[in-house]
Formats: sequence, C-alpha cells, structure tokens
Amino acid sequence: MSVAFTKEDSAETASETMLPERPIPEGPNLVTEEGLASLQSKLELARAAYDEAMQVEDINERRRLAAAPYRDLRYLTERVRTAELIPHSPDNGVVRFGSIVTFEREDGRVQTYRIVGHDEADPSRGTISFNSPISRALMGKTVGQLVSVAGGDVEIVRIGQEE
Repeated sequence: MSVAFTKEDSAETASETMLPERPIPEGPNLVTEEGLASLQSKLELARAAYDEAMQVEDINERRRLAAAPYRDLRYLTERVRTAELIPHSPDNGVVRFGSIVTFEREDGRVQTYRIVGHDEADPSRGTISFNSPISRALMGKTVGQLVSVAGGDVEIVRIGQEE
C-alpha cells in the first residue's frame, strides 16, 4: 500500500482536533448569583486546563489536549459575557425566576424544583431551566392554581425562594 494512503497514528491535522461548538441557547441568559459564580469558576478551570495543555511540547498531543478546554473557553466566555444576573427578591407568592416551586401531579407525585438559568439547570439536583416547558407553564402562577403540562395537570402547592 502506498504511504500516501496511510496515516501515522501520531500525525493529526488541526481539523481533527477542532471540536464542534457547544450550542448557545436562544433567548436571554438569565442567571442566579450561584449560577454566575459557577460559570466564572468553570471558565477559570477551562482556562487553566487550556494553559496546561499549551505547555505540552508535542504539537499533536497539545492539539488533542487543548481541544476540549478551548471549546469550553469559547462557550463559557460568551455565557459569562451575556449573563443577566437576576438578584433574589422577596417572595410574593408568584412563581418567577429563582422560585422554588412544589407541585403535585395528577398521579399523586409531589415534585420540587428551583427555576434557574440554562447552564445551572440539573433536574436530578432539583433545578430546572426557566425556559423549560414546565417552568414556562408555572411562571406567573400562584399556590392552588392548576397548570397544564405535557397533557396533564399539576397543582402548585408551595412557592418559595432559596432556603
């Protein structure tokens, strides 16, 4: 086989180490104080990982090690730049950004979530994005109201702010 049709394992082109961009969610980049602090912390970690990767002498290894941190740097820099900090406000009994909402589903399940920014949302940890379907349905509602979500109804049983 001709050498022209083979590739050394260690020889990579720059395009092979360029990762696709992390998608930026559409709409405003609302964040809580904790969310902004988390973004800034992640940005510093990405910067440190990128700087460390850039110290590697072998260019192919440097490209490979720097690819993910460089992509994260671009994403996190943009997210910090566009962050709109929504400060905590007193509870007025209406669901809004930052609220902790407890609701009961038709099947009797009771769930509690805090409504936060896209980058800090993690349903397994009790946070959901303000632009999720359930959050959009709950916004502006009060305790006792029924809200239709995904073909079913939920009743808001409690609204609070960060505890």
